[in-house]
Parts: sequence; C-alpha cells; structure tokens
Amino acid sequence: MTHRLLTPLQDIPASGARAVHRLRVGDLDLLAVPQLAYDVPGTPAHMNGGDSDTELLLLRRDGDRFTPWGSLTAPGGEDAEPFTIGERTFLAVASIRSGAGPYDFTVPSVVHEWTGDGFTPFQAFDGFAAKQWRHFTVDGRHFLALAQGVALPHTKDQNRPSALYTWDGTRFVHFQDIDSQWGYNWHAFTVDGQHFLAHADHIGPSVLHRWDGTRFTPHQDLVPTGGRAFTTFDAPDGDRGPYLAVARIDGPSQLLRWDRATGTFTEHQLLDGPGGRELAVVRTGRGLYLIRVNFIHGTPADPTAALDSQIYRWEHGRLELAEEFPTTGGTDLEVLDSAEGPLIVQSNALSADLRFSAAVRVYRFTD
Repeated sequence: MTHRLLTPLQDIPASGARAVHRLRVGDLDLLAVPQLAYDVPGTPAHMNGGDSDTELLLLRRDGDRFTPWGSLTAPGGEDAEPFTIGERTFLAVASIRSGAGPYDFTVPSVVHEWTGDGFTPFQAFDGFAAKQWRHFTVDGRHFLALAQGVALPHTKDQNRPSALYTWDGTRFVHFQDIDSQWGYNWHAFTVDGQHFLAHADHIGPSVLHRWDGTRFTPHQDLVPTGGRAFTTFDAPDGDRGPYLAVARIDGPSQLLRWDRATGTFTEHQLLDGPGGRELAVVRTGRGLYLIRVNFIHGTPADPTAALDSQIYRWEHGRLELAEEFPTTGGTDLEVLDSAEGPLIVQSNALSADLRFSAAVRVYRFTD
C-alpha cells in the first residue's frame, strides 16, 4: 500500500470558506474561518452568487479536533488576519461584499479587538471588494495592508487601489496606496536586511515593493497576471536562496530565486497547471514541502471546482511533485504543530456542483 502524506482527520461544515487562520487569546486556541456566501434555496448554482450576509466562524481546538466556539458578523468574508500590538489582540476581517444580489462591494472591513471573553469591533475601514488583510512590522512600526478592488466596466468609477495603514498609537491611519486594479494578497519578508512587500493582482502585474526608509516603492514585477499568493523559504540543503513562490490562477505558478548580484528574484522553476490560489510550506525532520491549493479551472461563468491540489517535496535543488489530493474550490491553508505530526487545515469555498456548502478539511501530515 502506497503511503499517503495526508490522512483525513475531520471535515468541518462551512459555507464559502475563503480562509482559515489560527489565533490564540488567553487559554483559547482558535481558528477563524470567514465565509463568502450561503446557498439560496431554489436558485441556480453560481460561484459568484448566494447570500453574502454571512458570519465568520470561530472554532476551538481540542487536541487535534475543532469544535464551534462562536461567530462574528462579517458579510462576504474573504480573509481574517489575527495580530497583536503589545498586550492587545486584534482580528481584522476583509469583507468583499454584502447582500444577496445585487451586491454592495463598498461594505466596510472591520478590525475587532479581544476584550477578554470575546471580540468587539474596534475600527472599520471603507474599501471596495476587500480580499485580504496582512499585518507586518517594519523598523518597529505596525502596518495593516488591505488588498482590494474589482476592475469591471460597471465598477471603474468605484474601484480603489490597495492600501497600507499604520498604527499611530491609538488607531490605524492611512499611510500609502499601492497601485492595483484587482488586488488579492500580500506577503511581507526580509532579504539581506531589506524589507519587501509582495502584492498580488489579478489583471495587472503582481509587484514586489521595497521599503526605502519612508515608504514602499516598486522594485520588480513578479508575474504578469493572475497573481494570487506568495510564500518564501530557504532550502534545507544549503542551496542558494531564499526562494519566493508565486501562485497564479491563469497559468503555471512560479518559483523564483534571489539573485544577490542583481538584488532581484529570477525564475528558477515553473509549477505546471493553472488554478493556484494559496501556498504553504511544511517542514519536517525529513524534508521541506510546498503545498499548492487550487481554486478553479475555467472562468467564473463556467468553472470547474473539483480539482487536484499538489504537494511538492524539495529534492536536489527543485520542487518535485510528491502527492496530489482532492479539493473543491480550494482557498487557503494553515499549518499547525501537533505531537503526532503537523496538522494541515484546508478550506474549500465551493462544492463540486458549485454550491457554497463545502467542508474545511483537517489532515495529518506524515512523511
């Protein structure tokens, strides 16, 4: 019998789950799961349909299982980003839309603060089709980055660039816009003492920005279109790096390697197949793995959601396909420590027949 890297442990009911993020508050170990939409009985299946007056699920970890703990009002939930400032814990939720059609893409995205027994709204941010928050620090300063925007003929007068906010000691204030048309994601990291911020865009280039001491400036284009997510890693075998992986939905994902001579990332390897939505690195005592979760093939008007997603293993300076596993509209990954081997929590936003009722799956990773 062939050994499988992933062993299913639990299916968690959800509806249009777009992300899964761990947060710890006091003695609680929680997962936050924002939900895009609920199915509307009697209506045709459509990946951009449904009722988006939704809630964010909060699940409590009990050993290696998860049980419902609570929820937050979070229409059209696309992302949830937990972070701390000093002793304070926050949870930022990105809301892409509200309503059940026609949809309102100007719904505010809310940052909640932990009060000791629950979360309460702390600050709301106006935006347009918000998709992801990311918190990071540079030189001791706290930043929140909001990826947003939908560039369609009927939204051009409302569309907004992605935006950066900074903490002023009491709240977040606008710091800088990032040129974009259909923003999706962020990844902040450092290389050779330099601070970088990657921004994914759907219809324009995904761009790597560099901190120049006062603001983020464009440093290089990474992929031309279809950008969805990033991750960085150093190879375990001492191979030159670091490496930056870029997930694309409209073409092969790319693995780039840092070139110290030019101070840029250069193409190292293509990971075949479109549909890439999210990436995660898993390190074990036996090696390094990269998991790519795929969302759809085709177009929103005629999508295929039942796809295989991939696990790659680092071997001899390259990522080699080690295993595939089924996903349906896969959106996100969270890697959690466990005594018996890492847990992989993977969210699915769609069922095979394009309904929103689809499980968040928990796997044991064993190599």
